[in-house]
Amino acid sequence: MKKETQYSILCVLAAVLLFLANLFWGAVHIPASEVWHILWGAETEKASWAYIVLDNRLPQACTALLCGCALSASGLILQTCFKNPLADPSILGINSGASLGVALVILFMGGSLTTDLISLNGFLLTVAAALAGAMLIIALLLFLSSILRNNMMLLITGIMISYLTSSSIALLNYQASADGVFTYMVWGLGSFGNVSLGQLPAFSALLLAGLAGALLLIKPLNALLLGERYAENLGIPIKRTRNMLLWVTGLLTATTTAFCGPISFIGLAVPHLARILLRTAQHQYLMPATILLGGALSLLCNLLCNLPGTSGSLPLNVVTPIIGAPTVIYIILKQRNSNL
Repeated sequence: MKKETQYSILCVLAAVLLFLANLFWGAVHIPASEVWHILWGAETEKASWAYIVLDNRLPQACTALLCGCALSASGLILQTCFKNPLADPSILGINSGASLGVALVILFMGGSLTTDLISLNGFLLTVAAALAGAMLIIALLLFLSSILRNNMMLLITGIMISYLTSSSIALLNYQASADGVFTYMVWGLGSFGNVSLGQLPAFSALLLAGLAGALLLIKPLNALLLGERYAENLGIPIKRTRNMLLWVTGLLTATTTAFCGPISFIGLAVPHLARILLRTAQHQYLMPATILLGGALSLLCNLLCNLPGTSGSLPLNVVTPIIGAPTVIYIILKQRNSNL
């Protein structure tokens, strides 16, 4: 059996075990036998236990799995396309666009929107604003992609867009009320617990469509490893591929940010962990392994956020740097040693 296949099987087993661990363990202690009965539809000793397992832990575990897969795939695509080991889903400004949409709603509009036709407030308005902000940035990047022929110029433009949106958010924070700033700060810390069981089908459909697009990019990504000119000689349409890249990473990043907030380090760290394990740059092996490993690590982070015996959930972006920061430091040290 090939090494790549062995690692993929291990990642699948790890994801399955961690998914089950997210169902059986949490801040509230529920006997394992009761969790098992609830999952099979049997009656349980306490009705609150059924609510916790089916309406909280189950959608949260599914959300963590899908978000980890989505962000990791986006990170791998961007690192390959821009030949930048520190590229991640936030580098094109899509995260910042979603954050700006949420900031406008929470800090400027007070968390509600009422017109003659619609009336929105709370989580639904936050998701709508985040998606609108992210899609606006994607549309701008697609327009600039038709003008800028160089991927590096597009990357720099994305970083500048991110700076502009961050500046606008800082201005909104400066003028907002203390309650508004606190609400926005809590959203910015990230959480896999924001997706309800009723919202899960739509959320899953969007991310699965994006992941299917990422798998379709395997052949062009392998060609881009050797440079754009080589890829063109192989018949890869660079402009169409770049637009596909923007759509896929935009869809995955916008959806995860809208529902779960800006999640740090997973998209940056997981592709490098997959490369370290597989020791290959071929995306027919690297992409599936990155997706599976991202899902497993996100489930691990969610489990750490909801440790048994704790009074509540830890913010997600408090836990993800524990895995991401050492990986980034390792990458920097490795790059330094290779340049000596």
